[in-house]
Amino acid sequence: MEQTDDHTGRRLADAWAELQSHADKGNPLDANAYRLAFADPEFLLRRETRGIRFQLEMLKPDMEQQAQGIENTIVVFGSARFPAPEQAEESLKLARESGDPQALALAERQARNARFYDQARLFSRLVGAYSKPRPAQEQLFVCTGGGPGIMEAANRGAQEMGVPTVGLNIALPHEQGSNPYVTPSLSFKFHYFALRKMHFMMRAKALVAFPGGFGTLDELFEVMTLVQTNKAKPVPIILFGSDYWKRLINFDVMIEEGAISPEDLKLFQYVDDPQDAWDAIKTFYQL
Repeated sequence: MEQTDDHTGRRLADAWAELQSHADKGNPLDANAYRLAFADPEFLLRRETRGIRFQLEMLKPDMEQQAQGIENTIVVFGSARFPAPEQAEESLKLARESGDPQALALAERQARNARFYDQARLFSRLVGAYSKPRPAQEQLFVCTGGGPGIMEAANRGAQEMGVPTVGLNIALPHEQGSNPYVTPSLSFKFHYFALRKMHFMMRAKALVAFPGGFGTLDELFEVMTLVQTNKAKPVPIILFGSDYWKRLINFDVMIEEGAISPEDLKLFQYVDDPQDAWDAIKTFYQL
């Protein structure tokens, strides 16, 4: 049986190798009815085969994470635009030298927000320090969107503690690669936002949302809605940076207008310190 499986595997690999060789030689990829269906890009990219692509994008990251023992994650969201402090300091130095008021204002804002990069990094170090000595079933792995900014900081902190860290990246018009701190074998790329968000929730034991933009809000309210409607189990939802979040979203207005119930405010909590964020998770799970 093993020989048969190996033979079949080689044939499947050969089909892809033939297709790749065709592309490498610059030959036009004409429609070919005789080509194996799974090795036919035109067929797999048809509107009618979208369901197959959904399934593949669901299965690949799930199977790979299972194989590597990734069962429980702490998901960290936040802006891709907040730089590391060392980068912010360098930008500020150059802006001051340029004498450009607009560049200086931008650099000062980046320097101010760089503190969130440091805090995300420190938070992940706390998670990593807890998980590293524990058996696989008790470990918590940091998972991010795999991009720059806050995501990079969180992956970086976990990597510095010598533990695996997950990145769920997304193909965008303004192409972004995975940040260098994601464990290479746990760096995944998605086409569909819906499948990516599903993977965030599948293993999430907590969500920590740092200040961010539309993407952060999209992911945050997806989780809140799933928990509020009992489509997902309750997990700690932590809004890091109380001043930012309270200025951005006035939840009291939603209560006053009857859009949500007062009890819904118990779905999340504000924190301003990495240790407080980690303590909230430990308290929830009695770690």
